[in-house]
Amino acid sequence: MRREAIRILCTAFVLLAVGAAPAVEPAYAVVNDNDDATFDDSGPNDPWEGFNRGIFWFNERVDIYFLRPVSVGWDFVMPDMVQTAIKNVFANVRFPVIFLNDLLQAKPIEASEDLGRFVLNTTVGIGGIWDPAKEFGLAANNEDFGQTLGYWGVPPGPYLVLPFLGPSNPRDAVGLAADSAVQPYPYFISWYISAAITATNMVNTRARYIEEIDENRKTALDYYSFQRNAYVSYRENLVEDREEDGETPTDGLYYFEDEEEESDTGGDE
Repeated sequence: MRREAIRILCTAFVLLAVGAAPAVEPAYAVVNDNDDATFDDSGPNDPWEGFNRGIFWFNERVDIYFLRPVSVGWDFVMPDMVQTAIKNVFANVRFPVIFLNDLLQAKPIEASEDLGRFVLNTTVGIGGIWDPAKEFGLAANNEDFGQTLGYWGVPPGPYLVLPFLGPSNPRDAVGLAADSAVQPYPYFISWYISAAITATNMVNTRARYIEEIDENRKTALDYYSFQRNAYVSYRENLVEDREEDGETPTDGLYYFEDEEEESDTGGDE
């Protein structure tokens, strides 16, 4: 896990050093059903579009041919209640990241709420399997180091697609590496157990969004642009603490931990 974080950090800094290279047309077709559609080139800052589309194509192949089939099987054998319990546990484990970034953003009220949620869900909720804190009115906050950097005025930089991880930018890539270092459990268990835990979380969350992702792939004129615009808008809303309309933008391997703010005690959404 630490090696993954270091690779992410190095990738971000290398791209920043290289600067905005001329975009190269990718040698593949965009995954959609509208081959004759024309696309609007305007949008978020994306000078590395040629590189990004290549990584996007790779991530799509991993998702379509591996992660999605595994998730479909997982969804078939795992009841909704079990999937929700697993989601809740991983949301609870993410407490150190959220709490630390609450403090770094000078948000004492949110920090106290998250501390109360963690104590209540860990004890009464039996390690976070259930979410009794929600019934007590303790809202689930969603903070990370990428947001903290944005809160203090660090610009996001150009849009960036990371292998396996998906939509990002240099600021969020650095933030992801920092957040990875804060998670406590990788320090106390073997790397292969940590990898298995991460894979379980990824597959479980991917299974909860099968229909939504399939529909987005089918209806988007340009799925790459759709995903880019959704991610940029979502991250801007998080940094500015604006209310987000609709579901968290997700796809294949992308930032599934962000949806933990929607933690519930019921079945699958």
